[in-house]
Amino acid sequence: MILFYSILTFFWAFFVALFAIPSIIQVAHKKQLLDIPSNRRLHITDTPRLGGLAIFAGFISSLMLFGEINHSIQKLIASTIIIFFIGLKDDMVSVSAFKKFFVQILAASIIVFLGDIRIGDFYGLLGITELPEGISYLFTLVVVLGITNAFNLIDGLDGLAGTLALLACVIYGGMFLFLGGAEYNPELLMCFCLAGSVLAFLKYNIYKAEIFMGDTGSLICGFIIAFFAIKIISINQVTGGDHASMPIFAMAPIVLPVADTLRVFAIRLFSGNSPFSPDNNHLHHRLSRLGIKSLGIVFLYCAYTILNVLVFINLKNVNSTILVFAMYTIIFLIMFVVEFLYNRKIKLNNC
Repeated sequence: MILFYSILTFFWAFFVALFAIPSIIQVAHKKQLLDIPSNRRLHITDTPRLGGLAIFAGFISSLMLFGEINHSIQKLIASTIIIFFIGLKDDMVSVSAFKKFFVQILAASIIVFLGDIRIGDFYGLLGITELPEGISYLFTLVVVLGITNAFNLIDGLDGLAGTLALLACVIYGGMFLFLGGAEYNPELLMCFCLAGSVLAFLKYNIYKAEIFMGDTGSLICGFIIAFFAIKIISINQVTGGDHASMPIFAMAPIVLPVADTLRVFAIRLFSGNSPFSPDNNHLHHRLSRLGIKSLGIVFLYCAYTILNVLVFINLKNVNSTILVFAMYTIIFLIMFVVEFLYNRKIKLNNC
């Protein structure tokens, strides 16, 4: 029965978003709600940036019709509506980074404090087990904000943020289905809701994009995926199974956007800039300037994510601290190599 409802939620979200997007594109062009090309943009034509409207419509309508609304999901819906409106405002009239961050804190606080969605145990990761309650709430708040902004910042290339969000939904959905049991059916259905709406969006975004998801879409996707990641960690608490590697399972599908955000924040702070100031230092910018086409970059990100998940699931019996160290060491080494090749190309072009 759960598989039937999963398929139903997926296709409802898919078709709602699919039929909404052409009208959104038409209105965006009429009202000039367009993303204008610039030196830090990789597109060359004025493009609507309201794709998040369709993603939100597909997700929320499917969830409300066919999902299971428990206490935590009720709070998530309220938070997502707040995220939706601040993202929509920013896509239409622009909002300062401070205001956006303040609203994100408000939305994250609803699910963390009112929904009691938090990371309460590290299960031995870094030698840490149960967290004190105050630290648990604070750390979870930071995690939600970090993942939300990671997806917002990685949305700079046709199909990239959407494909990674879709992939995360599929992977987390599989974990909820095979590891979580019936207790996690509400979260499983949510994965299908978001996956359906994002897949419909990708039809118009993956190649020669006719529309971007904008802050509305990237913030919503990042926020909901942060919720999924935290719930994955809590599977051990509910099922009582031997899943000490749940923190690794939660990190594996999103390691690329998170690591790239950490890297870009470090570059900005080292340069004396605000960590939220936009630039063209993301990994996808570097790969594009090395001559890799957008579809190729999306493929590389997806291939790495899938490989990352498969490797660390098969190494679940290895010490979790070693796995985390290996996970981030590998990705930062890859980023170092890409940065080296990029700087070398720049020097050669200047000679």
